[in-house]
Amino acid sequence: MLERRTVLTGTVLAAAMTRPAHAADTPDIWSANYTATKPGGINLAVYRKRLGAPDGKPRPVMFFVHGSSASALPSFDLALLGRDDLSIMNVAARWGYDVWTMDHEGYGRSTRTDNNSNIQSGVEDLKAAAEIVKRETGETRMHMMGESSGALRVGAYASDQPDRVGRLVLQAFTYTGQGSATLSKRAEQTAYYQTHNRRPRDASMLNSIFTRDKPGLTDQDVIDAFIKAEMVYGDSVPAGTYLDMTANLPVVHPDRLLAPTLLVSGQYDGIAQLSDICDFFQKLPNGDKQITIIPGAAHTLVNSQQRFAFWRVLKSWLEG
Repeated sequence: MLERRTVLTGTVLAAAMTRPAHAADTPDIWSANYTATKPGGINLAVYRKRLGAPDGKPRPVMFFVHGSSASALPSFDLALLGRDDLSIMNVAARWGYDVWTMDHEGYGRSTRTDNNSNIQSGVEDLKAAAEIVKRETGETRMHMMGESSGALRVGAYASDQPDRVGRLVLQAFTYTGQGSATLSKRAEQTAYYQTHNRRPRDASMLNSIFTRDKPGLTDQDVIDAFIKAEMVYGDSVPAGTYLDMTANLPVVHPDRLLAPTLLVSGQYDGIAQLSDICDFFQKLPNGDKQITIIPGAAHTLVNSQQRFAFWRVLKSWLEG
């Protein structure tokens, strides 16, 4: 039986939110960059945005966690000339949140190491970043949203640090991987991920994130901007999350996840299968939980044509 929050599908979620004004019209976002550290001299790039400079008045913290193939800023703070409807960090800042994200070890501006940056490594990254958040904001709890393997990082972190999380959003989450065509195909390369700590990641692969399930659900100029922003960090990324998703699932166990949890996926997502996440959903101990399927969307929601519907669901969930 589904508890207080229900499974939502259909056209109700297709309604677009009011689009935000262009950045040129609203120079209101304050930003800062930080460095978290892990043992071994590993530096982790941490990014922050909020509406106006810190003024001593605490705001709820929202922390976004990226997936396997791209770093934080292309994922959550994408810039495209003349538009301000792509950065979910800006959107959440204007909702009143103190918004944070980070590049995990081996990604973006963080230290590149020999580590494969698997899910457990990502948990350690988030622990380090959480101390920066606490120091700068005074807040010990963070609302968190993870995309794809980022959802696995978020779920694993919340299981390990239940007192440090508020409301959770697991976007494009996979539990056991049963029924996932994308993961079945990816599993053909499991031996490679076991013997190589980094994997190739070129422009074509990045394009496929948006097109492999059902082409045409993300504007091509948005995809091109995403690719351009990400490829400056090179043509390879750590292989650890791919290994976890093909050989080690489940890495998040629902009985250990105590926080209020939203599971949200696109209608055509080839990874997050509804039967799999419903199984996970039923086992969550907190009755404050919800599954939402966004129609007309696939694996990635943040920059899809249906991002406004996703924003609507996200905002409503965070407000509880």
